[in-house]
Amino acid sequence: MATQASAKPQTAKRTSANSVAEPSHPVTDQLKETLHASVDKLADSAGVAEENIRRTATSSAENMSARKRLAEQKWQASKIRKYAIENPVATAGIAFAAGMLVTSLLRKK
Repeated sequence: MATQASAKPQTAKRTSANSVAEPSHPVTDQLKETLHASVDKLADSAGVAEENIRRTATSSAENMSARKRLAEQKWQASKIRKYAIENPVATAGIAFAAGMLVTSLLRKK
């Protein structure tokens, strides 16, 4: 038993310039144009967002670099640093005691 596939005839319009048949799909063509416009708008929005992110990242990196330099300058002039250099054993003992205290406070019973 053989079945015959039915195919819908494709409507075509002829252009007067070259007399070549072009498929006529008004809904598909309209959808295509709408989607192209949507993709273009999305690409523009993504481009603006990328520029903003790059600008913010650069600004943040510069800000963090400045804060790092300031912290290093403060550490170099710190009395704590001077004490740690002059009394390394006492500094280690203080750090150990502080660690034990924090551990005992955070330990769950």
